[in-house]
Amino acid sequence: MNASAPFPIRVPEEVLIDLHARLDRVRWPQAAPPGWEHGADLAFLRELVQHWRHAFDWRRQERFLDERLPSRRAHVRGLDVHYAHLRGSGPRPFPLLLLHGWPGSYFEFCKVAGPLADPARFGGDPADAFDLVIPSLPGHGFSEAPRDPLFGADDAADVLRDLAVDVLGYPRFGAQGGDRGAFVAAGLAQRHPEHVVAIHLNLATGIPAAPEQRSPEEQRWLESQARWQQEEGGYSALQSTRPWTLAFALADSPVGLAAWIVEKWRAWSDCEGDVLRCFTRDELLTNAMLYWATGCIGSSMHYYRAHRLRPPAAVRPGRIEVPTGIADFPREVVRPPRSAVLRKYAVVHWSEMPRGGHFAAMEQPDALVRDVRAFFRPFRAARGGRLP
Repeated sequence: MNASAPFPIRVPEEVLIDLHARLDRVRWPQAAPPGWEHGADLAFLRELVQHWRHAFDWRRQERFLDERLPSRRAHVRGLDVHYAHLRGSGPRPFPLLLLHGWPGSYFEFCKVAGPLADPARFGGDPADAFDLVIPSLPGHGFSEAPRDPLFGADDAADVLRDLAVDVLGYPRFGAQGGDRGAFVAAGLAQRHPEHVVAIHLNLATGIPAAPEQRSPEEQRWLESQARWQQEEGGYSALQSTRPWTLAFALADSPVGLAAWIVEKWRAWSDCEGDVLRCFTRDELLTNAMLYWATGCIGSSMHYYRAHRLRPPAAVRPGRIEVPTGIADFPREVVRPPRSAVLRKYAVVHWSEMPRGGHFAAMEQPDALVRDVRAFFRPFRAARGGRLP
């Protein structure tokens, strides 16, 4: 296993020149209906592409990423793994992995990283400081794509266990994540409980009761999930069956890639239909650029197929006994009732959040920071020994 090395973000200039050429000659679909009901809105995409081509400054975003989320890479289990590493400023920083989802990136944590690592600088208690490890999951961003066609969240958990313990020297740590990051956190807790003190999730899975014992609340949850899959789940069906057919198109068209990603950021956030209420154009494009510049869209979507063929711990019916905190955001796409979550996880903390959706760290950073700090306080003494 190679030692970690600094990894400043520098996309080759020829990649940017090629991007601009593709944006200049984009072919728009004919007769696209207005609005978002049928997919990405043509008028919004036209305006976003104009901003991308003429106002968006990727080199400025590189400097921002290097400052807010200083990067490194390490060779772990045969893969080059990219991650940001922020040392905490406090008397005893607690090691914490922050785990992104799809179609997100490590950039999702740019607003929470500073307050979590250096709370005193942001008006908090230095005793709440964290040592932050913010990886790009394998197959995402600047992390190498796995060659195993069944590589999924549990395999990513094994890679990140080795990164945290063997490369960075954190024998005991916590994990926080949403979406795919929550799946990886669950995999860490299930497969490596000797290292994982506790996990905090802003997307929970659950185990429903047997049909004859099912409460009306759980029945409504299952029915709502079935409706959601029917109305919104087409992307998942495609990515879990033939992801690479789509990957050829998205890897060749920056506008197609942006449409595929931004449509989800609008649909899954608490934006009331206006994605710019939650995110700036530069934020949307910075996230999209981490997929475009690295060509990772295919390997990121391939997790869906791997999970269908080999379900990870997060969706199998087995219980996870590591202490778990839940931040329940009202516009999250998956919201099992507490009764189902309690069957799945050893829940010791549950917060009903007043607003926010799927991209909690970007949408509601202050609320997420408060909840993460509160949840992990009782576990700080457990870093080197038994749980309190």
